Amino acid sequence: MNLIEQTPWHAGERQMQAAVGVAERMAVVGPKVIRDHLPEQHRDFYPLLPYLMLGVVDEQGIPWATMVEGAPGFAHSPDPQTLQIDSLPSAGDPARKALLNGASVGVLGIDLNTRRRNRMNGRISRLDHEGFSVDVVHTFGNCPKYIQLRPVDSIARKPGTQVERFNDLDDAAQTMIRAADTFFVASYVDVDGQRAVDVSHRGGNTGFVRVEGNVLTIPDFAGNLFFNTLGNLQVNPVAGLLFVDFASGDVLQVTGRTSLILDGPQVALFEGAQRLWTVTVEHVVRRPAALALKWQFAEFSPFSLAMGNW
Repeated sequence: MNLIEQTPWHAGERQMQAAVGVAERMAVVGPKVIRDHLPEQHRDFYPLLPYLMLGVVDEQGIPWATMVEGAPGFAHSPDPQTLQIDSLPSAGDPARKALLNGASVGVLGIDLNTRRRNRMNGRISRLDHEGFSVDVVHTFGNCPKYIQLRPVDSIARKPGTQVERFNDLDDAAQTMIRAADTFFVASYVDVDGQRAVDVSHRGGNTGFVRVEGNVLTIPDFAGNLFFNTLGNLQVNPVAGLLFVDFASGDVLQVTGRTSLILDGPQVALFEGAQRLWTVTVEHVVRRPAALALKWQFAEFSPFSLAMGNW
């Protein structure tokens, strides 16, 4: 019996599942939906995408979320145990130096035009100047909740190379976060000497991330009850967030310490939230016009619209 057949959940995920009374159910569900290989539908999906989300951890233990781009087919699966990614983060991306042979990474394949998404985590088995291969550890599908529809409009520009680094959120960064209806989050845990990195999508109404100085407060809505992100944060309270301006190609990457707020009056202030988590920002990287792709907003997810404003 392999580890996935026993349980795919680590202690933090099981603790979060127990807190909402679904531990026994998820103990049964987990081995059925989390695999140690890429199923055919995932292998068919990744080559359709012109972008992927990555979660990595640098040598200081700081998680970073980022996006890599390429012509459809740049991500493909030569066999069920491998995802080949023929692209790299740009030189100014803090995620670039964290890509090393043997490093653990999280991957999110997400199509903002169809709301389809698949997640995986694994380890880099080969790295060169053109891309890298990831050996699969876990893979699973995700529901389409809270994903706003944004088809790729065009490859509109040559990516910029400017990089700005801060320790605090300036006015422009705060404005970008307040305008966001989507972001991506990287988190990780070390269990029994093995690192597992995850990168996930978060969506809501415009302004669903509250900004108060250098502290972000984020509602956690009803989901799949896996608690991959919050389970990681329960054990290792650090996260890396990626905000994208889908019109300009601007990228904002922030990292910091996290805290979970599982109940109480603060949660009640966020209509639709089941719990909250916060990020106290410690590192900020802004990369203007860093992305070549341009997206066109089509519509909000009905699940996002059902959540309140605050």
